[in-house]
Amino acid sequence: MITDLHATSSVSSDLIGKIEAFRKPATEILDPELRRKLGQFFTPQSVAEFMAKLFKCNKTHVRILDAGAGTGILSAAIIQKLLSRKKLPENISVTAFEIDTQLHAYLYDTYRLCGELCSKKGVAFSVDVQDDFITYAANISRNDLFAKNKADFNLAIVNPPYAKINSDSETRKILRSAGIETSNLYTGFLALLVKLLDQNGELVAITPRSFCNGPYFKPFRSYFLDTMSIQRIHVFESRSEAFKDDSVLQENIISYAIKTKRRPTYVTLSVCDGTFNSKIKKRICSYEDMVSTKDPELVIHLTTDEIQAEFRRSIEEYTDSLSDLGLSVSTGRVVDFRARAFLRKDPEKNTVPLIYACHFNEGIITWPKTGGRKPNAIARDENTQKLLVPEGIYVLTKRFSSKEEKRRIIACIYDPSLVKADYIGFENHLNYFHINGQGLSIDLARGLAAYLNSTLVDAYFRQFNGHTQVNASDLRRLMYPSREALEELGDLIGNNFPEQTVLDKLIETGLR
Repeated sequence: MITDLHATSSVSSDLIGKIEAFRKPATEILDPELRRKLGQFFTPQSVAEFMAKLFKCNKTHVRILDAGAGTGILSAAIIQKLLSRKKLPENISVTAFEIDTQLHAYLYDTYRLCGELCSKKGVAFSVDVQDDFITYAANISRNDLFAKNKADFNLAIVNPPYAKINSDSETRKILRSAGIETSNLYTGFLALLVKLLDQNGELVAITPRSFCNGPYFKPFRSYFLDTMSIQRIHVFESRSEAFKDDSVLQENIISYAIKTKRRPTYVTLSVCDGTFNSKIKKRICSYEDMVSTKDPELVIHLTTDEIQAEFRRSIEEYTDSLSDLGLSVSTGRVVDFRARAFLRKDPEKNTVPLIYACHFNEGIITWPKTGGRKPNAIARDENTQKLLVPEGIYVLTKRFSSKEEKRRIIACIYDPSLVKADYIGFENHLNYFHINGQGLSIDLARGLAAYLNSTLVDAYFRQFNGHTQVNASDLRRLMYPSREALEELGDLIGNNFPEQTVLDKLIETGLR
């Protein structure tokens, strides 16, 4: 099914248009460094209206919670939607939080306009603007004696701040006190919103999709999936279009969920590129297809079309884990800023090769790379020996891919016949595959690198990994062809990696 992201309701969007006009001057008064620290990104009009349309609310008394209000465009979009219906609510109340008090003047202007529109429709309207959502919500969540009386909300909408939380920060301590363990503000906000929602209350949130996988977000996934029933997830394919005015590079999703332990049989997944008038493609899949009850990690797969579904089915035909293959994957041991005293621009006596991502070159490591910014060597002595690995054939992957790269996983072979050294150092932004700390056979290495570089693996990986990081834990989650099949593939490939279409054909025919 294909629809339009920017189709508007029958009610005039003058309200949201006026509030959208606040966004640019509001942005200009804010300190860019403070915005970065707070993780502030303002929601564009088209996204706000799309989010509001997802609510099914038909309540007589509507209580809206907007936890990162900005200029108030999200809660205003809900009000606009509610007032477009034939059956109007009797009253609407909004509780809005914005920690940056410079924006409160815009918030009051927004809610003045909302109140005027409600008055014309004969709907009672009230608003309460506050600043610190986390402290407020945490106090209520832990039943603090000094907290205000608990206000249950039946609608919650949020574009939360995107920022990491240090383990020893005051914010982290407050979240822990409310029983929430998370490393990012946006998942902290979502967890608190869930606690403040009525049973069967509705939540719509636009967030990075990084919570869909990875060990750091598992406690949040476990809590959220146990408490909320996800009904729909919308994916923005572009990392930048939805928030292009704010240079947001995370891949964003919009989630719609209801507070109930009843799981839906089916979930709607949709996708668009986020540009103006972009078309939305929808796919209905089973809830089990999105989150398998057999998966202890509770990874959320966003398989948005039948082509991706076929890629997933193909991957799931493979049944071997890395441990089944006798392989391990580890993160490079050399953290360059900690080992700065031992790094050398070029090879010299008593040094060994130091491999960075810049040494990747069409499937093999080319070393040294002279004239670049990165060191090529690290001193070998008693201080650095524990950072090194013995000579051998290793498969390396980049832990971070740039947005310009066509694949998320970039694999390369370190071949000691091309780089002569008894030991080598792998920098911390690389992962390396090994057998009990030793190298692989050349055919196994070639086959493994080819598999990791395939379009098949890339398409599958993107279904649950929405950021540029490729962690060792992600690579351990993958299923692999048998060791014999990988070695046969490696033998077929030989010394030179083929171009992508040829490689994909070899994967299709050689691993089935």
